[in-house]
Amino acid sequence: MGVVEGFLGVYWALEPVVDILVTTGILYAAYQIIVKTNAMQIVRAGFLILIVYVLAYVLRLNVLVWILGKVAPALAVGLAIVFQPEIRKLILKLGQFDWRPFAQRSKHTYADAVVIAAETLSKKKKGMLVVFQRGTKLDNYIESGTMLNADISSALLVTIFSFETPLHDAACIVDNGKIIAAGCFLPLSERFDIKKTFGTRHRAAIGMSEQTDAVVLIVSEETGAMSIACDSTFYYDLTTEQLSATLNKLLDMSEKNRTIENTIDESISVN
Repeated sequence: MGVVEGFLGVYWALEPVVDILVTTGILYAAYQIIVKTNAMQIVRAGFLILIVYVLAYVLRLNVLVWILGKVAPALAVGLAIVFQPEIRKLILKLGQFDWRPFAQRSKHTYADAVVIAAETLSKKKKGMLVVFQRGTKLDNYIESGTMLNADISSALLVTIFSFETPLHDAACIVDNGKIIAAGCFLPLSERFDIKKTFGTRHRAAIGMSEQTDAVVLIVSEETGAMSIACDSTFYYDLTTEQLSATLNKLLDMSEKNRTIENTIDESISVN
């Protein structure tokens, strides 16, 4: 009992510090989620309304205070409607959080085949869109395409995307060394800061990275640029070495496969 009482005594003495640290950690995690889902607009709108209310209260603008108090529920509903896409993305991000810190994520050991296909298609100026499934299940998107369940190979990927077939214009979803499905439709990003030159393929890749934890590889049909979208971040126009290194990092490859020295230190803006 003496040890327990001693521990509790230390904890009670440090309780304010622990409280501040835990609260700060939660607020920081929430901030990171909000920023990555573009939900900062909701926070700004809320702060603006709060500032107006405080100013009206301090300046004794009683009519404005009364009006804001009466319309506050309607404003809350209105914000929920206006920012519905951002709120949805925020909830999706919370649902994707891995609550098992020691759980083993599936390791992808076939990135080289995808990189070889991407390089080949890039030289031919043929578009490509490949989604690497990670923690989030992509069943809804898989069902929108054609089931293949084929062993992954660079030759098969080049065949799918090189010719004007019904499968070449959408996405392939891969997992556990197999191309699960091809011709899959992805959600388009609703962001306004994306380059106008980016087409549907790039918007779909960014949209997928906003709503899931998948890693998406894109080859531009216009420029041949090879890019990666992940966690609402876009890595644009990578070299083959950068593409391989980034995939190894994002897909949590085993150490023996991490042979590329060049890595991406900073994400490249979509602006």
